[in-house]
Amino acid sequence: MRTNLLFLLIFLWSHIIHSQIEDAWIFFKDKPEVDTYLSYPIAMLSQRAIDRRNRLQISLDEKDVPIDVTYYNQINATAGITVKARSKWLNALHVRGTKETIAALLPAFDFIESIEYADKRLNRVAVDNSTKNKFINNHQNKFKALQTEFDYGMSSTQIKMLNADYLHREGYTGEGMHIAVIDGGFLNVETLPAFQRLRDQNKILGGYDFVNRSPNFYSAHSHGTHVLSNIAGYIENEFVGTAPDASFYLFITEDILNETPLEESLWVEAAERADSLGVDVINTSLGYTTFDNRNYSHTYNDLDGKTTFISRGAEIGASRGMLLVTSAGNSGSSAWKYLSAPADAAAVFTVGAVNASENMAQFSSYGPTADGRVKPDVVAHGENVFVVNYNSGEPSRANGTSFSSPVMAGGGAFFFWGFFFF
Repeated sequence: MRTNLLFLLIFLWSHIIHSQIEDAWIFFKDKPEVDTYLSYPIAMLSQRAIDRRNRLQISLDEKDVPIDVTYYNQINATAGITVKARSKWLNALHVRGTKETIAALLPAFDFIESIEYADKRLNRVAVDNSTKNKFINNHQNKFKALQTEFDYGMSSTQIKMLNADYLHREGYTGEGMHIAVIDGGFLNVETLPAFQRLRDQNKILGGYDFVNRSPNFYSAHSHGTHVLSNIAGYIENEFVGTAPDASFYLFITEDILNETPLEESLWVEAAERADSLGVDVINTSLGYTTFDNRNYSHTYNDLDGKTTFISRGAEIGASRGMLLVTSAGNSGSSAWKYLSAPADAAAVFTVGAVNASENMAQFSSYGPTADGRVKPDVVAHGENVFVVNYNSGEPSRANGTSFSSPVMAGGGAFFFWGFFFF
């Protein structure tokens, strides 16, 4: 009787394991239409994007070419497989299905190069038992704790710390720049007086909610509203962002209710969209280390700029000629303490946080990366920094590298682009 019960338990456990839905990336071997697209680039990139590449003398290549439609259609039509996102840069699809169903794709389609599971235990790689590879539980809702001549008002400190007031006087206010903000939502941006200047001048060029596959990007969460205010907000005599005359695309890739690897894939998809539209700078006040499914979470060793899907995508994004600015993370006072992805990517401009006295904020995440590189690259005001409150519409204090990043993206980033690329 005991033997039969044990057998039954083993059978049930095996069934549960094999029927569990997994996240995975399917990487393709090639892109059959490369020559066609490269001979007619306007079919895959806007003229502004092509002009940026020409100005920076960056050649178009296979990574710019879309995923092959026939490959996508065959995977999408496979029973038990749901395609959740795609990346032309990495020539990959993000799919969900059981391990058995996903694994069966490899022998079924000869155009598949490899399969990479979000649960790294399923990838059959050697296990590293070093301390750095052990998981530290720091999972939390990343938004829970975050809250010409100008009179900068309450934003004076964060502006003048970067000498952005000098740039403004010199005429560098963001005019002509296209900035993409990739975040968790932009509630009330369409109505708040602080963004009236943007709206009146048609500076909000568009956006998209990749999480819900919806054109309504004035939704979801207020985090992106606060982030955007640090770059673009304007309240006369009270508040000025660091690049108030720039133009913007607003993209939602952060799933507020769930923390999953799909968010990394959606970020890459949004960055690809930004690139194709000719965006100059991307601000990302997001970062990933842990997920709802602990088996998907990253270890410190994964933060080498070459392992996580989002950091691999970020490296390619930078190689396209965009400046990628990202927050270091807010884990400095936790057991984890290290930065998150994509802040670990070598080509990403990673921003930590300081207070008004220019002392490091305790919450600001630290480096180095797993492969020994120094991060963050720079710091900006992020402790008790002012943002435009999405509800009241008035300046209010907030904390986080989520806000030091856009302060830098609008000020310091424009310094680099203004003096070196325009």
